[in-house]
Amino acid sequence: MGNELKSVYFIGAGGIGMSALLRYFLTKGYNVGGYDRTPSELTEKLISEGAQIHYEDNVESIPACFKEKDSTLVVYTPAIPAEHKELVYFRENGFDLQKRAQVLGFLTQAHKGLCVAGTHGKTTTSTMTAHLLHQSHIDCNAFLGGISKNYGTNYILSDKSDYVVIEADEFDRSFHWLRPYMTVITATDPDHLDIYGTKEAYLESFRHYTTLIQKGGALIIHKGLEMKPDVQEGVKVYEYARTEGDFHAENIRIGNGEIVFDFVTPTTVIKDIQLGVPVSINIENGIAAMALAWLNGVTEEEIRNGMKSFGGVDRRFDFKIKTDKMVLLSDYAHHPNEIEQSVKSIRELYQDKRIAAVFQPHLYTRTRDFYKEFADSLSLLDKVYLCDIYPAREAPIPGVTSKLIYDNLRPGIEKELIHKEDVVESVRKKDFDVLILLGAGDIENYVQAITEVLSNNA
Repeated sequence: MGNELKSVYFIGAGGIGMSALLRYFLTKGYNVGGYDRTPSELTEKLISEGAQIHYEDNVESIPACFKEKDSTLVVYTPAIPAEHKELVYFRENGFDLQKRAQVLGFLTQAHKGLCVAGTHGKTTTSTMTAHLLHQSHIDCNAFLGGISKNYGTNYILSDKSDYVVIEADEFDRSFHWLRPYMTVITATDPDHLDIYGTKEAYLESFRHYTTLIQKGGALIIHKGLEMKPDVQEGVKVYEYARTEGDFHAENIRIGNGEIVFDFVTPTTVIKDIQLGVPVSINIENGIAAMALAWLNGVTEEEIRNGMKSFGGVDRRFDFKIKTDKMVLLSDYAHHPNEIEQSVKSIRELYQDKRIAAVFQPHLYTRTRDFYKEFADSLSLLDKVYLCDIYPAREAPIPGVTSKLIYDNLRPGIEKELIHKEDVVESVRKKDFDVLILLGAGDIENYVQAITEVLSNNA
């Protein structure tokens, strides 16, 4: 990306990660436009901010300024099919085509990249890290995988900070384009086996990622992971966990809807950290985020203030109703271990309550590979509503349906197989105290209607 760059065109402009990059180039004064399949609140907002976005895969719809090969960068996502007409046009005419991850890699070389990788926890941890830095004297740029509730966006821009916080995505090995200054690895539970094939290949991908950390930087890795890092000389390695490691918590106090603990670093203890989003999994997420912040000069008082004021991320332990009679929350969890941690965190907060979940499995391949593990995690609940599989980028696989999970739930658990269109009516009878909407698909589209139904007498 040289000085001649004037225009940046995004294929898949409305994706949560793509839109953050789109905003970066908008604020830098480039011509910015692109294609997305359907209008959304996000694409309409991007248009209002100055982006030229259309919704028909048609070369004729591409504005003229984006057809100047020598001054245009084309950014696309791996989810875009190879036969996409606009993508074919740019490819056949020799444009500079880069995946979103390649552009993020460029930014980690132009700035100090603080990256967060892992099978789960990375969106909350990276958003927490960005908030800690942004509200401190350090500040940062940030490209996040979810909408920060503190800022109402997935993107933070700073004209003074050399730090950039990036969520490092292992899907399609995207994170191999990054060159982190420092990185957290939260977990390496196998996922995306449709891409990787085997657990060993998945772990090897994370191992390779650790070789990309820049000399003088650091790896902050969750204690006890099966993956063994392979950092270059001059990279410091720190371990963290809830109650052990170089960074950990002690004196944890949970009660009255609050979580407070002391944060232990290699050289000091920061007392009385209060979680702005008080669910127990955020103790570990917070330890990782605070480790990154502390290593890069955020002060003790700034860390304490930042953790208390952190508002969370849309669809990550996102409370919609929180009264004595009824609790409703939405959570993006779509891997068995994520679901287990989510349910355990809620159970810890609401020990004497009847807890139910609506779960929409995400991908046929993930359901095929982990249906028994999904059943085990969901069996921690009192009741489960199982929706049809959300296919995303996949074609159906014969014999792979939500019934695989349904049939493996523990004996005695209450369970219903439902279509997503019926979810509002299914939960109307309110035979629970706490309801969690779980999944990474479009179940979120029903949150408002469910909230309205459950709000009566809540």
